[in-house]
Amino acid sequence: MKKSFIISISFVLIFIFITILWIANTYNHLVKLNENIKTQWGQLENVYQRRTDLIPNLVNTVKGSANFEKNTLNQIIDARAKATSISINRNDLNQNQINKFQQAQNHLNDSVSRLLLIVENYPNLKSTQNFYELQNQLEGTENRINVERNRFNEEVNNFNTYRNQFPKIIIANFFSQFQEKGYFQSKIGSKKSPIIDFSS
Repeated sequence: MKKSFIISISFVLIFIFITILWIANTYNHLVKLNENIKTQWGQLENVYQRRTDLIPNLVNTVKGSANFEKNTLNQIIDARAKATSISINRNDLNQNQINKFQQAQNHLNDSVSRLLLIVENYPNLKSTQNFYELQNQLEGTENRINVERNRFNEEVNNFNTYRNQFPKIIIANFFSQFQEKGYFQSKIGSKKSPIIDFSS
């Protein structure tokens, strides 16, 4: 009887030890995936900031053109201010937060697109070296934004897939930092990001 009791206790202790190891491994893997998302979010913020930094130069270059629509410039300045005022907590990248950030960035992108369409009516402005260089930098930045958004979505997919598997979801739900993360989504009615062609 004493021997069977010791064997039973041993099995219970081994089971508890294996369970603790599994929980620790799951937790550590969730931490790693979560940190990957935060790192990628930082990259994404950098390229959005680059675009935001280019806009005042673009606006100032356009301002120099006589009779340019002041209303358009004011709209782009307001859109930039709104986009930079959105602050997202890296520890709470849920779908609602991502949508709020994306909406502000889309509004800014729409304003810049309108500005570039209006500039078509100003051939002297289009031909200046300053404006041409800013257009090229803006185009390159838009491409970088698209690449970084795709990478962010891949990291979110890796995290969400791992954390939502049973029984890992039980561990994930005990910790607020391991809640499901949000994705960047296409604008309603669009199949792909807009292509800005400055060569015409």
